[in-house]
Formats: sequence, structure tokens, C-alpha cells
Amino acid sequence: MNTKKLTTTGMMSAAAYIAMLLIHIRVTDFLTYDPKDTVIVMGGFILGPVPAFFMSLVVALAEMFTVSDTGFIGFVMNFLASCTFAATAAFVYKKFHTAGGAVGGLAVGIAASTCFMLLWNYLITPIYMGVPREAVAGMLLPVFLPFNLAKGVLNTALTLMLYKPVITALRKAGLVEIARGSGGVRPNIGIYIVAAILLATGIMTVLVMKGII
Repeated sequence: MNTKKLTTTGMMSAAAYIAMLLIHIRVTDFLTYDPKDTVIVMGGFILGPVPAFFMSLVVALAEMFTVSDTGFIGFVMNFLASCTFAATAAFVYKKFHTAGGAVGGLAVGIAASTCFMLLWNYLITPIYMGVPREAVAGMLLPVFLPFNLAKGVLNTALTLMLYKPVITALRKAGLVEIARGSGGVRPNIGIYIVAAILLATGIMTVLVMKGII
């Protein structure tokens, strides 16, 4: 990566870490939501899937050494969740550099991360929680599935709402160069309506899981 790309990657990694610090919502006794993946996937849209991979790694490491109480296992799970969602979405968007490609990439990212994390929850969570694997298997559909879906939906909604202002600011700062004639995400009223519906759906799912409604 060139210097400008490295600088932008570092800035987006720092922003993702700050987002994690500022917004940290406990959904269950052992599952929490934070919006760092929103920042990482926007960085992936701007820079590509490889920088998204490294941002996921750096932020997960920083979280492990500063605020996390889940140690190496938490680091692995955080990295896998962020990377699967963000790098997958960024890869699809790189191939189809349009608003539809962004929405499609985010949808594929949700599906990939949800399925992938169900597998890793089944394999790793029993070690972390110190419970039989059968107990975790019984939690996959009623707990982990809706949580991972809600997390992906919330991150997708926030990405669709925030991507245009973020990339505009980075362009003005001279940190991002967009090729002439490229597509990219140009949000219109339809995208904002979709984002609002997704945001409401994600919030309602979290409230149901917390037992508030």
C-alpha cells in the first residue's frame, strides 16, 4: 500500500476503535454490540478487501490489549466476525462498484458472517464459557443466529447512511482518490429508506433479545 492508503487505513482503524469504545451495548450476558464493523466495512469499500482484513486485525488486537476481558479467544472471535463481514462486502463491492454492488456486498457479508460465526460459536464458545458443546448447540438458533443477523443488519444500515458523508470528507482531505467515471455509492432516497427499515429492524431485534419488548 502507498503512504496515502496506509494513512487512511490507520485513520479508519482508529475511528473503528473509538466507535467501539463509545458505543458498547450489552445484548445478553455474554454478547455485546458495537459499531466498529461499520467503520471497517466503509474502509473496505474505500480501500479494498485487503485493508479491511488488516483493519479487522488491528482493531481486534487493540481491543484485546485494552478493554476486552475475553483474552485471546475474544480476539479471535472479534477478528473473525469483523473480517468475514467487512472483507466479504468489500470484495463484492470491488467487483461491482455501484450502489447495487454495495448493497449486495453488505447482504453477502451479513450472510457470510452469520453462517461463519455460527460455526465458530459452536466450536469455540464451549471453551470460553466452560460448558458442554451440546449446551452451546442449543443456543445457536435462538441466541447466536438472531444476534449475528441483528448485528449485520445494524452495521449495514449505518454503512448506507454514513458512507457518502465519510468518503466526501476523505476526498476533501485529499486522502481518497476516485477514478473518473467510477460508480460508487451515491445514496438516494430509496437507499435511505432501506437503511431506515434495516436500522429499525436491527434495533427491534436487539430490544427483543434484551427482553425489553
